[in-house]
Amino acid sequence: MSNVILRMVDISKDFSGVKALDGVSMEVERGKVHAICGENGAGKSTLMKVLSGVYPAGSFDGSIEFEGEPVAFRSINDSEHLGIVIIHQELALSPYLSVAENIFLGNEIQNRGRIDWNRTNREAQLLLARVGLDENPATKILELGVGKQQLVEIAKALSKRVKLLILDEPTAALNDEDSSHLLGLIEQLRSQGITCIIISHKLKEILRIADTVTILRDGKTIETLDSHSPDTTERRIIRAMVGRDLNNMFPPREPHIGEEMFRVENWTVHHPVDVGRTVVDDASFSVRAGEIVGFAGLMGAGRTELAMSIFGRSYGTDISGTAYKNGRQVNLRTVDEAIKNGLAYATEDRKRYGLNLIGDITVNVSAAALSRLTKLGVIDRNREYKVADSYRHKMNIKAPTVASITGKLSGGNQQKVVLSKWIFSGPDILILDEPTRGIDVGAKYEIYGIINELAAQGKAVIVISSELPEIIGLADRIYTISEGRITGEVAREDATQETLMHYMTAGRN
Repeated sequence: MSNVILRMVDISKDFSGVKALDGVSMEVERGKVHAICGENGAGKSTLMKVLSGVYPAGSFDGSIEFEGEPVAFRSINDSEHLGIVIIHQELALSPYLSVAENIFLGNEIQNRGRIDWNRTNREAQLLLARVGLDENPATKILELGVGKQQLVEIAKALSKRVKLLILDEPTAALNDEDSSHLLGLIEQLRSQGITCIIISHKLKEILRIADTVTILRDGKTIETLDSHSPDTTERRIIRAMVGRDLNNMFPPREPHIGEEMFRVENWTVHHPVDVGRTVVDDASFSVRAGEIVGFAGLMGAGRTELAMSIFGRSYGTDISGTAYKNGRQVNLRTVDEAIKNGLAYATEDRKRYGLNLIGDITVNVSAAALSRLTKLGVIDRNREYKVADSYRHKMNIKAPTVASITGKLSGGNQQKVVLSKWIFSGPDILILDEPTRGIDVGAKYEIYGIINELAAQGKAVIVISSELPEIIGLADRIYTISEGRITGEVAREDATQETLMHYMTAGRN
């Protein structure tokens, strides 16, 4: 039997004249972990959707062989029938059904035409044990964190007797502990003979877990590397992904920091449901004109809750504290008040809260500042189009026209649309929450350049990030948060990962 379980040859796929895949070829060895890397829009997810039957045979050119036989999948059911299972970045679980119900949804265990619930729960328990998840099969999905939901998805795949498991950005939304557990599980599946394809922007994880790395750029196969070779380094992969060396991961910047622009004093926020729980506890901080201030903290430390509560009380209850802009106290009781006082907040969850995914680029860019485009209550559509198109060029948004649907853009281009929306609102203070989450290194570099340019224009910029190298590379000053309290303030020249982690894990006195 050939050691090649999957062969894809000359795969090409168009979307309305835009070539997403252009003659991509790839071979995957049986029982190995094969990584696919590339910038956003390189064609990685499209290639996997072609493989899994999301894009059916006939909608693309090229050929696919699985276990030595040619295949032509018309749907995802066809590929799953042969043991190919894909887990998308946006998990496809039903939140109000139990773990067991989700695992066997569409593949129910029946006895004489009725679901055998006893056997369903027993089988689910065995699958959960196999993925290392100690949960009751009757637990509702909405009661689980994202890390545990990923494990449920893998248990669901195992229930389908998976031979080839495809994971699209499996650790993008996970903390370090959950990511490490998931990578360990992938290693365990490999030892059991299950082949895995993993798409990820996290190159350190790729080099830890993968046997082979295929790199795509602009819809084409650039090269396939043996990840165990000493020549296969992050720098080598980045060069192949972006077509150039990124000798410095951060664009050069000469800070010109002015007077204090925004200050928050004694800010306290309680949980919106469990009102007795303090989520942000007596936080005080400031940011000056032309300054980039970073906020670092572990998952659940209260960074996002602090940002959202400041931005028009978008989160929390029983909020107290005072905010000042240019030395004058301001009211931020609603989002409208926050915007009128010059604040902008780019959310960490761009797909859920930051964008209208079924709307085009034009609609999204204008959304936060329609009043600037209206006359006598009527939107000037011609001006709206021109504004959006100017941002498409200025921000290098890769789309043929501003009529392109935002949900079909790559993650990096979606993030540029979010930033365009808030920049057009004319803010003085920008809060950017995880501005590069799920974005490849090339797009990150562009986003960093945009952030630097905003600071150069004299705006006060706050960046929240889970990536300590990013915080250290961007920020002039860094605040650390632990359990809702600000535990440290570190100047750029004193910032190291060890110092920040010390403050981030300080806890309460």
